[in-house]
Amino acid sequence: MDELRIAGIGLNVASVERAMVFYGALGFTEVGPGELVFGHARLELTVATGAAYPEPRAANDPWFQHFAVAVADIEAAAAAVLAAGATPISRGGPQLLPPNTGSVTAFKFRDPDGHPLELSLIPGSAWLRDAAPGAVFLGVDHTAIAVADLAASQRYYEARGFRETGRSRNTGPEQDRLDGLDGVVVDIVALAPEGRGLHLELLCYQTPKPGSRQRIGDHDIAATRTIVAGGKSEIDPDGYRIVSES
Repeated sequence: MDELRIAGIGLNVASVERAMVFYGALGFTEVGPGELVFGHARLELTVATGAAYPEPRAANDPWFQHFAVAVADIEAAAAAVLAAGATPISRGGPQLLPPNTGSVTAFKFRDPDGHPLELSLIPGSAWLRDAAPGAVFLGVDHTAIAVADLAASQRYYEARGFRETGRSRNTGPEQDRLDGLDGVVVDIVALAPEGRGLHLELLCYQTPKPGSRQRIGDHDIAATRTIVAGGKSEIDPDGYRIVSES
């Protein structure tokens, strides 16, 4: 099997110009028409010609793929994304998660098109150690996908060069507030590529149970793409699009 390295994310958007402004507020730099970078991560924006992001929207949707931006000051970062036009997913602002899940402080939200994102303040991380003085947004840490069968998805990505770096079962009031749901029990497996690149998190919601997966067309807003190097374009077991970088 080809080994994958996650190089970035591709999003379909209603307006490339609006999305460029929004992601510029999160620390991304424009490098070409519809293309931005933040550290080693690329963000490719394409005009959507299909359906808008499905309604209703929930953090356990079967098509829910987000990416997380590491931050040094999560209160300032959350204020900045909301001022830029984000809609919160999390209830009550950033949430400090329990020590057994890494004591990360996180905040989930949606961009103006409905794409989900997360801010992560990660204690003891290289992001904080290497942060420039006064920096708020530090870089793209990982992408995460909701999966139906945790073991099957893990086997798929491990066959392509990823290795498990951690797992947890997240539950409790902090996780409920983070996801904007009630009674959350979610199993999470973190997978890292062999070389440099974003890591991947698999999110398998035990409760509340996800609804039925809708068909997401290639040109719909919700058709997020994981851009990879060292691999080929394919569809993973849950229907997420993997696209080889050009």
